[in-house]
Amino acid sequence: MATNWPTNKQWVLRKRPEGDIGADNLELIEAPIRDLEDGEILIRNIYLSLDPTNRIWMSDQDQYLPPVEIGQVMRGGTIGVVEASRSARFNPGDLVNPGLGGWEAYTIGHEAMVQPVPSLPGVPLPAFMSVLGATGLTAYFGLLDIGKPQPGETVVVSAAAGAVGSIVGQIAKLKGCRVIGIAGGPDKCRWLVEELGFDGAIDYKNEDVGAGLDRLCPNGIDVNFENVGGKIMDAVVARMNLFGRMALCGMISTYNHEGLVPGPSDFAKVLMRRLLIKGFIVIDYLPRAGEAFAELAPWVMSGQIKWKAHVVEGLDNAADAVKRLFNGDHDGKLLVRISPEP
Repeated sequence: MATNWPTNKQWVLRKRPEGDIGADNLELIEAPIRDLEDGEILIRNIYLSLDPTNRIWMSDQDQYLPPVEIGQVMRGGTIGVVEASRSARFNPGDLVNPGLGGWEAYTIGHEAMVQPVPSLPGVPLPAFMSVLGATGLTAYFGLLDIGKPQPGETVVVSAAAGAVGSIVGQIAKLKGCRVIGIAGGPDKCRWLVEELGFDGAIDYKNEDVGAGLDRLCPNGIDVNFENVGGKIMDAVVARMNLFGRMALCGMISTYNHEGLVPGPSDFAKVLMRRLLIKGFIVIDYLPRAGEAFAELAPWVMSGQIKWKAHVVEGLDNAADAVKRLFNGDHDGKLLVRISPEP
């Protein structure tokens, strides 16, 4: 095996970031591909998912998975095609998801951890890294299990033009809610309203978020799907109704900052309005993935949920591409295409 395959390109973590991810934090290396053991398959990665949590994994802060260690291959979600197999479950040519793979051209996965990628008529492969992957699960369970939106309620979504936020808003509309998105730039806000059916959008780069919420949510806010944290979260929490619910999915505005992360500045609102704030991670819901996909897949196939992928070409560009998550220079789900689809 090792002599029949090209060397593996891999991004390894060399230094933990202090602030923004820099050129000295990750290094692209080449390494040999070892022989397969019983039950293992060799996967040629096709797409790599870039996500805000990548920045957390690079740090040694308290987190939900062990940090990536210095010298290790950077962790990331991938899907690919089986090139060689010593597994009875998988054959060369099968499209698979190895679970948590890495920023690398090839991944060796064990059959116990690898899942086949479904084939749905008219649904392209990147959808399984987005709306029909962990992104869709995050949106579905965060909104419906924690937010519990009821018809007629007002739902506010921050980072609404991002991979998760755009799906959250559309599910909320399907459940009969009034949906307001917060996004950066007029093009993103226009996409939310004109293409995805949001009832309104606030451009945080060009408008005061609090004033926008007062204008678009005159009766207050019942559900906040929080992706950003910081001042935007403050503005939403200040306007939440009695018994409002906040699904805390992320706080991307704080990920490049060192030290403790502040919560809502007026924490008394949580008591006086009897708010529910619950943090969650998508891995909490993996045992229930089938439940979500049973509803998500028909929505996607019928066009009731739209999604968008921003694809960067080439594994060599992954370290630069991940910065787009923090400067807003992408639309929808951010992916790196490592190799051609079969």
